[in-house]
Amino acid sequence: MIIQKLPWAGLRVQGETTNVVIDPLFHFPSKFNLPHETFYPLHEFGPVDAVLITHHHGDHFDPKAISAFYGDDIPVYFPKESAELARETSLNNIHEAALGESFSIGDLTITATYSVDGIGDPQVAWIVKSGEKKLIHCGDTLWHGYWWKIAKTYGPFDAACLPVNAAVLELPGMTPSGQPITLSPEQAVSAATVLGASTLVPIHYTAIHHPPLYTETPNILVRLQVANADNKLNLAILASKETLSL
Repeated sequence: MIIQKLPWAGLRVQGETTNVVIDPLFHFPSKFNLPHETFYPLHEFGPVDAVLITHHHGDHFDPKAISAFYGDDIPVYFPKESAELARETSLNNIHEAALGESFSIGDLTITATYSVDGIGDPQVAWIVKSGEKKLIHCGDTLWHGYWWKIAKTYGPFDAACLPVNAAVLELPGMTPSGQPITLSPEQAVSAATVLGASTLVPIHYTAIHHPPLYTETPNILVRLQVANADNKLNLAILASKETLSL
């Protein structure tokens, strides 16, 4: 299995004969002003056989890019609770996935499992298995109590792809909490450890920092290194387009 980092939270997974992409993003949400990293046309990452979406937020679900670069007929897998939102786009091959559901795409086995959204919307984490190799992509989850259930049912993992930017939001119409809606660097290291992951691949950082609407936590990479000071995890810091062979 080969994984390739896309900007923000995106990831391309290459199996023996099948490729999927998770949360690909090209059209940066304008409400966050300008991105702090480069966004590339999705075709530059290579072809895919299907698209997996963790949740419907605009920084994870980019239907215009999916349509433009992969076509309206590409299979797109969505959390069951919000699949109707995907059907309101031009995409016409939407598949629903419920928690605990597994299915095959070519030589890959895909499973939807727990992820907890920071503002309460439906979200799943995707487990992708190719042969003896297995990874989990957790979208933009915050800390939750399902880590141990996931580890017991599906672990261990060769890689855990986890958000690390501990974003604090001040959205119009919502009372500010001051609390992060995604994992912090320290929490990501803890989650990867509980999941039994060999490698932690940080995702969901750098691109968006637009206070006070969206404030990213500081010193992410240094804090990841400090939290992993015992080197129990292989910490794979990937730039966009870089790959990692599991």
